[in-house]
Amino acid sequence: MLNGVDVSSYQSSFDTDGLDFVFIKATEGRSYVNPRLTDQAKRARDAGCVVGFYHFLWPGNIAAQAEYFLAKAPEKAGDLLAVDWEQTGEGTWASNTDKDKFIREVKRLRPHHRVLLYCNRTFWLNRDTTSYAGDGLWIADYVTPGKPRIQASWRFHQHTDRPLDKDVADFASRKALRDWAAG
Repeated sequence: MLNGVDVSSYQSSFDTDGLDFVFIKATEGRSYVNPRLTDQAKRARDAGCVVGFYHFLWPGNIAAQAEYFLAKAPEKAGDLLAVDWEQTGEGTWASNTDKDKFIREVKRLRPHHRVLLYCNRTFWLNRDTTSYAGDGLWIADYVTPGKPRIQASWRFHQHTDRPLDKDVADFASRKALRDWAAG
């Protein structure tokens, strides 16, 4: 298992020691951009980590959200892209159809990048009806690292949010992850 974190604007800094990958929140909806995006990406790249960017999905205007995300997320070969599908601060969420459409649109617009689905266990078990996760599932379930309580195949597992979101990846080495991301 490889170790990583996912960060947003709430993490003004983070320790990269021992990390193999870093996911960075890039955008949300059609109006928010992480003001620390550039600095966080530089920090992760300088540490030799595989870098991923994610978009927090809101209901509606899916094509516009995909375009907005890709206009703000850096475009570098081997970077990972993900959609964060969960409940918004307003208590709403994008539909299962919207989630699938977003992944497909991002994949269409950046065909040479891996596109992942991030969601928590509850969404995966109770809201998802297609099991479509693009190029891989990134599941949040706060249990033993690498042992999420789902039957589906997964690539990344967020296992805690304390002191920040920590993840593991199901790859034998950083090179294996880098090769897969570039594939």
